[in-house]
Amino acid sequence: MGMTIAEKILARTSGASSVSPGQIVDAYPDLVMSHTATWRSVDVMERVGATRLHDPDRIAIVLDHIAPAKTEKHAADQQRSREFARRYGIRKFYDVDAGIAHLVLMEAGHVAPGDLIVGTDSHCTIYGSLGALGTGIGYTEVASVWLTGKLWMKVPPTTRIELSGRFRPGVYAKDLMLELIGRLGADGCTYESVEFHGPSMAEMSVSERMTMTNLAMEMGVKCALAPPDAKTEAYLAGRLDGRAYAGIASDADAVFSRTVGVDLRALEPMVACPSQVENVEPVGAVAGTRLDQVFLGSCANAKYEDLAVAARILEGKTIHSGVRFIITPGSRRIMLEAMRTGVLQTLVASGGTLTNPGCGACAGDGGVMADGEVSLSTANRNFLGRMGSRESRIYLSSPATAAASALTGVISDPREII
Repeated sequence: MGMTIAEKILARTSGASSVSPGQIVDAYPDLVMSHTATWRSVDVMERVGATRLHDPDRIAIVLDHIAPAKTEKHAADQQRSREFARRYGIRKFYDVDAGIAHLVLMEAGHVAPGDLIVGTDSHCTIYGSLGALGTGIGYTEVASVWLTGKLWMKVPPTTRIELSGRFRPGVYAKDLMLELIGRLGADGCTYESVEFHGPSMAEMSVSERMTMTNLAMEMGVKCALAPPDAKTEAYLAGRLDGRAYAGIASDADAVFSRTVGVDLRALEPMVACPSQVENVEPVGAVAGTRLDQVFLGSCANAKYEDLAVAARILEGKTIHSGVRFIITPGSRRIMLEAMRTGVLQTLVASGGTLTNPGCGACAGDGGVMADGEVSLSTANRNFLGRMGSRESRIYLSSPATAAASALTGVISDPREII
């Protein structure tokens, strides 16, 4: 019997010839990532009295949450991470200037098809955009992998998402994922792998695949994967410093637990309403909702392509006087590219407020809201109190819907402005 991509990766990293759903294996990750919570894993390591790491070259640390530090406590935590990286010779260390961990690691060539990557963030699923199995683990587990090089994992069943057709103008990968999350539910794919297939995948940019595999977490997945192809190869060209990788795909006779079909031509702009991502409505159902803030950022939608989509809508226009429009690029490289092409100039000229690259308002770091305020965000979560007051409300949308709404001051259909 053939294997899915997730099964192949877990078989390779556990030294097995084959694995099947439900089986528990001892897997050796290719990379273990930690972000601003690194100090917690350092605490665990020190409490058990450990002084040696299994393989420092398989460790990556990126300080992206609450970056730069905004309190003395945050500064002390980040300093512990810096000292830890220096003491143990961790070369894949990125400080508060780099941006969001997931985007930084992919840009730097630390992610390749077939890799197994674990880390202290649930949205490690985004690494599946390059054909890697990415999944989140706790900080105690991270310390364990630092010391032993391995962790046990249960092999997940795999759901196949079959995509056909093309997006109509004003509809994007974020809308696709909000549609799927609303249809399947927040627990619709709990501890499953999801693979994206179908004729539409060849049209999807790597940036769109990043959005898709990132947002898949909100369906409860263990991992989400876009099979590597020519676009993956083009993205990785020049990034891996000569590191060889082999293509990976599910076998023709691999067993999927189910297949879910989506016709992209039938989709429209979608909005996740407070305070659950699965609470999804077509934009028309919430159009006219007054906004105090619009946030263009997060690992889901602060890539260059996302900023450019918003800039095309806002070019030559001015945002509504009652809206705070916050722009947080996903990484320093993305910010520099947006500076070079004039995208940032357009966004700021429209009335936007530019912040440093990082998690920003998505992690409650700046851009927080007061009681009664309403935000439209391109982030991946809208949980109660995530962006400040528990009496505020967060809606989620694509960058296009966010930009259109920043212009009008209310949630708006981008198709009417495009």
